[in-house]
Formats: sequence, structure tokens, C-alpha cells
Amino acid sequence: MKVLPYLAAVLFSLAAAAAPAAGSDDSMRPPAPLNEQAVTVSGDRQRPIELEATIFTPPGAGPFPLVIMNHGAAGTTRPDLEPRYRYTFSAFYFLSRGYAVVLPMMRGYAGSRGHQDLNGCNQEAVGLANARDIRGVIEAVSTLPNIDGKRVVVAGQSFGGWNTLAFGTLHDPNVKGLINFSGGAVIGKCSDTPGALARAAQHYGEKTGIPSIWFYGDNDSKFPPAVWRDMFTRYNAAGGHAELVAVGNFMTDSHAMIGYPESLGIWTPKVDAFLEKIGLPGKEIFPEYLPTAFPPPSHYAAIGDVDAIPYISDKGRQEYRKFLAAPMPRVFVISPSGTSGAFNGGFDPVVRAKDSCAKLAQNCQIYAVDNLVTWTRPTPAPPPTKFAPLDDAAALPYLNDAGREGYRKYLTMRKPKAFVIASDGAWAASSQGDDPLAGAMQACTKAHAECAYYAVDDAVVWSAVQRATDPVRH
Repeated sequence: MKVLPYLAAVLFSLAAAAAPAAGSDDSMRPPAPLNEQAVTVSGDRQRPIELEATIFTPPGAGPFPLVIMNHGAAGTTRPDLEPRYRYTFSAFYFLSRGYAVVLPMMRGYAGSRGHQDLNGCNQEAVGLANARDIRGVIEAVSTLPNIDGKRVVVAGQSFGGWNTLAFGTLHDPNVKGLINFSGGAVIGKCSDTPGALARAAQHYGEKTGIPSIWFYGDNDSKFPPAVWRDMFTRYNAAGGHAELVAVGNFMTDSHAMIGYPESLGIWTPKVDAFLEKIGLPGKEIFPEYLPTAFPPPSHYAAIGDVDAIPYISDKGRQEYRKFLAAPMPRVFVISPSGTSGAFNGGFDPVVRAKDSCAKLAQNCQIYAVDNLVTWTRPTPAPPPTKFAPLDDAAALPYLNDAGREGYRKYLTMRKPKAFVIASDGAWAASSQGDDPLAGAMQACTKAHAECAYYAVDDAVVWSAVQRATDPVRH
């Protein structure tokens, strides 16, 4: 019996602010120049007041098409104590498409003066007042030489999405489209928020000629499907031109969708198509502004199957259990030398985890992201068969009693593991190591012919119809 050596482990653990984050945490910024400017603009020309705003621009001299990205409101923090809206995946997306991005703070939020005029259930008036401030921001930044004020998109999330829809009623000819991520407004003293939102959305739709795209999910903690579907239906029935993207369930709360890198694959293709439809750029030209896409699931093992992780020691498995309890986004990385580590949060958890691992080991590989295992075996495993139950040592062909006892010991080994048999009664087993499947096969074929896999991990893969003259080899 051949067993590959068990490897010692080197552990590391990295953590950053848990997503979603759109404030000043530097771990959330991309490794690309933001050309950031913090400016003050006067807002609505009829009610001028100092509003704080952040400007990001991509490389080059421009002039760049403009996106106004409007912030949400937590509702749990006093508005003037909210951080300046800066690092958000939506802004980075638009930078990657070659847009200048302006992130204004509404009245009373962060460094902006004044306050929100909240009046009962009049969500419509709240949105319109903020829309006029947004118009003032557009007018101010459009005078900058590197911004094309005739190609503008207004977008926003939550409270910002609601203000975006309100902006459509102002008929700005330079604004070509509206993008609404989970938009809505909850006013504390309103006893009928769903009804107030639906009525206001109908009025917005009556007065809006600008096309829009809306993103909502089924597990939205603020606005459940019955609310946003009623808003959307009334908006379009009144004359609005909106496209709805229903994203279903997203993580634990679709309301916070755009705060997570996991959502980029959901909404960016839809926004690309929308932008191109309205005659604006919708192709990636600066990929450095977006994080690495998460690898697809491999179905190698269940996310909670701690014993299935290759290479690592018991201490590494303890680290993995901590990984399972960490906030998302989260990544667990391994290497054949036994190094393992966990990382959660930040702009690009995949790259940061692999880079950190690479300082300690070679051939670092992502094992899991969030609740999915993504690791794939170096040597593919044959598909399971129903030849015999896994623990039925008497069912193995060719082997003598010593070989069957070797198989019983194989059953106690840690995964990943493989058991190989040959028609002359030889066998080999391998557990852990760089590539146990290749290791077991090589141990068999060094001195024997017609070697084939009998079991891999907890599955029998040998078939009764498999002939010794047609072995399974890798």
C-alpha cells in the first residue's frame, strides 16, 4: 500500500471590512487611479446650499460621459454622521467603461448642509426636492473640461434610486438614461409606505420620458416584491419607459446587492446592454477597476465538509471552520505545501487571498468562495458507479485478503484519496498530497499492468463491465 506523505501546514488569516462598504475604507478601492476630487457645489439653483460631492475619473484627458451615482440611507445613523459616498462597485463599474463618476451627498448627509424636508407620506415631494439638487450638481460638474455634460446617466441605490426616478420628471435633455437599484424611500412617520411609493411612482411615470432600468430582488429587506412590482406596473402604465430586472434572491438581502462583488455578474451585463441601447458606451475598457470574477463552483465537496479539503492539517481545518463563520465575501485558499488561509471583505478578495498565499507558498489555489467549493482535482475523478457499496470490501475484484484489508484501511484515510486495483491482484492507495489520484495510479503502474481506479474519496468508480484490457488510466 502506498500512502503519500501528510504535509505540514502554514496558516494565515486576512480580514477586511465586511461588505457592503461605500465609505472610506481603503481596502475597498481598486488598484487603479481614481483621480479623486472632493468638491462643493450649490445644488438646486432655486434653493442653493453647499453639497459635498466626490468626482472620480478614469485615465486620460476626456471629455468623459458622466454618471451621477446617488447614495442610499442606512436609517440607523444620523445623516450628518454618514461617511462620504466613495468606494462602491457601481462607481468602479462605470470607471471601467470610461465614465466620469460623481457621487453627491444629499442635503443633510455627510458634509452637505441643510436637511431633508420629510412631510408625512409625501415620498414624491422628497424625491423631487433631491432631484432638483441632482440637477444642480450636473450643471456644476458639466462645466469641467474633462466631462461631457451632454452624455449623462443618473443612477442610484435605495434612497438614491428613488431620487433617480424623481429626476426623470425634470426633462433634462442631456440625461439619456436612469438606473435604479432597489429604489425607494421609507419615511418614519408614514403609515402606508407601499401605497405612497406606488402613487408617487405613478406620478413619476406620467412625467418621465427618459428610459430606465430597475433592479430588485425577492429578498429585499426594505421593499418586498409586492411593493416594487406595484411601483413598476404603475410607473409604466402611466407612461414611463422602464425595464425591470428581477434578480430573485441574492445572498441574505438583495437590497444591498451592489455592495458585493458577487453581484457584478448579475447586473453588469444588463447595464451594458442598457447603455448601448441608449447610445452610450457599454464595453469594458479599463478592467483594472473591477475585481476578479469568482471562480465557478466545482461540486468537489459540500461547503461544510471540512475533511474533504486537500493538503491541509488539523489547524488548517480549524481555520476553515472560522472561514465558514466569517462575513461574505469570503475566500479560502490552499496550496499543495499545506499552506492555507482565509480572507473576507475588501475590493478583490480572490486576488488578495492568492497574493498573500503566494508570499508563503507556490501553486496557491482557491478552495472555496462564500458558500461554494470551487477547487478542482489536478486529475479528474471517474464518475461514481453502483458496482458495490463503498464499505463492502468483499466486493472488490482480483484482490486477496491482504488487499481487502488494505482497502479497509483506505476507508479510514482522509480525503482526497484514491484506491487503484490491477487484474493481477495488485493495489495502491493514496491520501492527501499534491494529487492522490495520480499518486495511486503511478504507484500501481510502476510494476503492474491494467491498473484501474476502484474508489475515489467516498465513491466506488469501478464497473463490472470494465475489462482489464480496457483500464481507466489518467
